[in-house]
Amino acid sequence: MAKNVPSTETWRLNEVAVGPIIRAAHLGRKKTFKKGEFLYRQGAVDTEFFFILRGRIQIFTGREDGTEFVLEVMGQWAICGEGAAFDGQPRFSSAVAQEDTEVIVFDANEVGKAFQLAPDFALALLKITSMKQRVLGIRAQYLASANPESRISELLRRLAELYGRPQDGGVLIDIALTHDQIAAMTGTSRVTITRVLKKLRETNAIQTRGKQIWILDVSRLHL
Repeated sequence: MAKNVPSTETWRLNEVAVGPIIRAAHLGRKKTFKKGEFLYRQGAVDTEFFFILRGRIQIFTGREDGTEFVLEVMGQWAICGEGAAFDGQPRFSSAVAQEDTEVIVFDANEVGKAFQLAPDFALALLKITSMKQRVLGIRAQYLASANPESRISELLRRLAELYGRPQDGGVLIDIALTHDQIAAMTGTSRVTITRVLKKLRETNAIQTRGKQIWILDVSRLHL
C-alpha cells in the first residue's frame, strides 16, 4: 500500500494474530474472486471459510425491505465465513469482493481433522472468532439504541482503537470511509451522518479532512 494512503477496511488483524493461519495455508487452496463476485451468500449452507491474502471484502446482511446493512469491510489477513462453516447453519450474511481479491479457502471439515496436529491454528481461529463476537456484541448494543448519534460515535471509537495513531493534536483514524458507507454500517442515512459529523466538529470532538477523521476529544463523542 502506498505511503500515506489510508486503508478502507474496518477490520484488521496483526501479524502475530494471523501467524498460525499463514502457517496453515497448506491446509487450504488459493482462489481469486473478481470485483463484484460473491464468496458466499446469506442463507447458503456450506463448510468453507476464507483467509484474505489481498483485496477487500464487504460483509453485509440483507433485510426484508431490500436494504443492506454493512457489518465490516475486510482486507488483507482478515478471516470471514468461519462461523457458519463450523456450525452447519445457514449463513446470516453475504460476502462480496469490492476489488479483485485473492484468498485461501479452508474447508471446516478438512481443517477440523488437522487441529490435533496444529493446535496453534485452532487456537488462533478461536481467538479471532472471539474478537469478532466481542465487536459484534458492542455494535449490537449501540444499534439497539434509537439514538443514531450513539451508533455513529461507537463506530468512530472502535475505528480509532483499531486504526488510531497520534497526529496533528488528535488521533487520526487511518481509514477512509464515505458517508454512505458509515450510514450502511450504522443503520442510518447519509443525511444523518452529515448532520452528526457536523455536530461533532462544532463541539470539537473531531476534525475532518476529506474522508479522514481526527478524534480530538473522545469524551465528547457521547452526544
